[in-house]
Amino acid sequence: MVPSGRTIPYPAATADLHFEAELAVLLERGGSDIDPADALGHVWGYACANDLTRRDLQAEAKKKGRPWDMAKGFDRSCILGPLTPAADVDLSESTITCTVDGETRQSSLLAAMIWPVPDVIAYLSGLVELQPGDLILTGTPAGVGALERGQTCEVRIDGLEPAVVTIGN
Repeated sequence: MVPSGRTIPYPAATADLHFEAELAVLLERGGSDIDPADALGHVWGYACANDLTRRDLQAEAKKKGRPWDMAKGFDRSCILGPLTPAADVDLSESTITCTVDGETRQSSLLAAMIWPVPDVIAYLSGLVELQPGDLILTGTPAGVGALERGQTCEVRIDGLEPAVVTIGN
C-alpha cells in the first residue's frame, strides 16, 4: 500500500497499467461465517483506494487459465487515502469517482455496486477467517482504463478524503 499523495514509478513487467477506483473497508473485529446483518458491526472505517492492475499480465494469465495474482498484487499496487472511522461518515448516498488528470473516467453511486459491503464481508468470512486490521477492497464501477507515465489519478468518495497518485517514469 502507498499513502495518498505520492508519486510512484511505473510498475515493472507491464505496458498496460490500469486504475480501479474502490472503497476500502478496515475491519475492527474479525470472524468466520459472519451474517450480513452483523457485518457492518465488524467495520472500523473506510477509505478511498485505487487498486492498480497490470492488465496485460492479467489477460495473459486468464488466457492460460492461470492465477492472476501478480497482475493485482505487486509493489505499490494499492493507493490508499486516509482512513475515516465508520461512525463519522454515512456512505449510503455517496458517489465514487475516479479522475485522470482532472477528466472523469469512473463515476457511480456506491449503492449501485454489485456487492454491498455487508455481503462482501459475509462472503469472504465464509472462505477465510477475517482478522482485525484486514483491509477489504470492494470492487470497482465501470470505466477502468489505462494510466500513462506522468498522469495523476484521483479516487474520491463523498465523505472521505481522496486517494491520489502520480505515475512516474
